[in-house]
Order: sequence, then C-alpha cells, then structure tokens
Amino acid sequence: MGLKAVHFGGGNIGRGFVAEKLHLAGYEVVFVDVMDSIIEQLQKNKEYTVTEIGGEGEKVNTINNYRAINSKTHEADVIDEITTADLVTCAVGPNVLKFIAPVIAKAIDKRSVPKPIAVIACENAIGATDTLAGFIKDSKNTPQDRLSSISDRARFANSAIDRIVPGQDPNAGLNVKIESFYEWVVDKTPFAEHGHPEVSAIKWVDDLNPYIERKLFTVNTGHAAAAYYGHARGKRTIHESLQDSEINKFVYECLAETSHLIVKKHGISVDEQKAYVDKIVKRISNPYLEDVVERVGRAPLRKLSRKERFIGPASQLAESGDKIDALLGAVEQAFAFVDVEGDEESAELSKILKSTGAKEVVGKVCGLEESHPLFSKIVPIVEKVQKGLK
Repeated sequence: MGLKAVHFGGGNIGRGFVAEKLHLAGYEVVFVDVMDSIIEQLQKNKEYTVTEIGGEGEKVNTINNYRAINSKTHEADVIDEITTADLVTCAVGPNVLKFIAPVIAKAIDKRSVPKPIAVIACENAIGATDTLAGFIKDSKNTPQDRLSSISDRARFANSAIDRIVPGQDPNAGLNVKIESFYEWVVDKTPFAEHGHPEVSAIKWVDDLNPYIERKLFTVNTGHAAAAYYGHARGKRTIHESLQDSEINKFVYECLAETSHLIVKKHGISVDEQKAYVDKIVKRISNPYLEDVVERVGRAPLRKLSRKERFIGPASQLAESGDKIDALLGAVEQAFAFVDVEGDEESAELSKILKSTGAKEVVGKVCGLEESHPLFSKIVPIVEKVQKGLK
C-alpha cells in the first residue's frame, strides 16, 4: 500500500502548498472539506496545476493522484481514510480547528495500525498543532480512558509554514498561483523511535520556536505593515506600497525592532537576520504576485491579538525596555483598517472602536493587562484612531 495523507482544507494553501508538496513526495492526498463547491470540483477534475512564481520566472506542477470527501455528508468515509493514513494535515484557519477535531479524534481512536499517524497543522498561528491536539483530547471527543494510550495511535507535531499565496485569477478554478519560495519546518521530537514521515519539502528540527518567531515577526510583521500603511495611502498592491520610500522605511524600521528581539532571544546572528529581512522584503515586493493590500490586511482582529505579528514582539520588547516606536506606528495603521469591503473582522473592529472605551479595546483586542508595560502605550493609539472615526 502506498503513502496516504488526509488533508483538511481544499483552499489555496491546501491545494497549492501542502497537497503540492505531499504529492511531490509520493503521497496520495485525500482532501476533506465542508464546502460543496470545492469538493465537487476536486471530484470532477482529476488534476489541477500549481504555478510557482519567482524572480526566475514561472514553473508549473500538475497535481493528481488525489480524492476528495465532504465531511459534512460523508463523515464515516473520512474516519475510514484516517484509520489507514500515514499523515493528517490541515490548512483551515486557526478558528476552524475545533470543528475538524471531532472527526479526527474518532478516527485516531479506531486506528489499529502499528505506527502512529502523524498530525501536523499547517496554520498561520503559533502552536496550531498543540491547539488541534487539545481539541482532539477533549473529553467531548476522546474517551478519557483512552488518553493514556493515544500516543500509540497518533503523534502531534507543530509546524511553521511560509509561502505567499496572492489573489487568484477569477476563472482559475482549482488551479493555484503561488510564490516559488516556501519554508515548511516541523518539530521532529514527537516522533521519537517511530521516525517522522518522509516529506522532502519539510525541514525537520529539534527546536521549532526560533523558526516560528523569526517567520511570524519578520514575514508576517513586514507583510502586514506594508499592507496597512499601503491601505492608508491608497496603494493597490504590496509591491506598490514598498515602492513608496516612506512606507519602505516604515517597514524596515518595524523589522529592525523585531530583528533586535530575534537576535537577542534566539541567538541568530545580526548578519544572518539582516540577510533574512532583505530576502523577505524582496519576496513580498514581487510585482508578479499581484498581492492586493486589502487581502493581506484582512482579519485585523486576529493580527492585533496577543501572540500575533505586532503585539507579540512589541510586548516582549516592552518588557525589556527596548525600542518599539515603529511597531506602535504599524499598530495604529492596523487599528485604522476598518470597514473594508469583504472583511468581516474589519467591520467588527469598527464596531468595537465605536462602542468601547480605549482601555477596554486594548484588553479585548490585544489581550493585554493594564499592568503590562505595553498597555499604556497602546491606549493613546486607540484613542487617536477612535477620534478619527467620529
């Protein structure tokens, strides 16, 4: 029997990144989703293309050897597939993990294969696999008398993923356009004596934390800062934003502050981090990605939350008394990203700002306590944005 991976989430990251790399590693991929349209397209079409875009041009990979199941209507089939799979991955969004956990839990509990299945969440969030594992192990989903032996049936490994998926052509169908650069780093320690799955695209490491924070506080911080400043100045794409010398300067200043944290905390050399920052700014500046600022900036509530790309590094820097002026500037632009068409979170942020006091906003949105040294620095920023909305 060949290698098999069950992947939750038939979106662009699922099809264009995770499934692409699993396919190239020799896996049959079983897509699982609740979106009828996506599942029907995957069932109807036996292949699709992934076009990788880089400075050196385009490369097209054809993806086949996959199946698709709608978990809303065929949950039993999903359970059967997982019971005999080698790997479960997901790219569904951090807020959806609790909804896919029950079916994964049922399947793990039914497994009798000697080697435990690998479970890897491929989400833009720190510790996403831990979060998913927590839902799976909840008493609502796994009998408590089975928890002590769950590691015989499944091993859970956190990952850090990095690949930009720009806006897609309106008639692309299943085909995905994606940047050629990628990074997929996974913690290998949970697999111990069983060994990790063989996926050549994955970099297996003993300590994931430096990779997670370096990526989140460089790629995501820089990308979002360029989007929010660009939106405020009427730019259409990230490329256009970073062509603006002032925005370019603001982004580099943000990344100088996060770089100070990364170098100090994780022992990465100044020169290595500087080279990484330059590479990232060049990547997100790629004009061929057609990366629209509203797409990159969407979901501001999540992006302003406690462990995310702005408050995460700013809070740690504030605790040690380090400079955070540029990050505070980006936070202001993020709070001003309100009532953007097609983005529910920006509408919700607008409601919160209009109906809630500044201190309560900082607590609710940023997850900061009043005693935290960053709290008093964010409050006047919120007050300023609130005045602008009246």
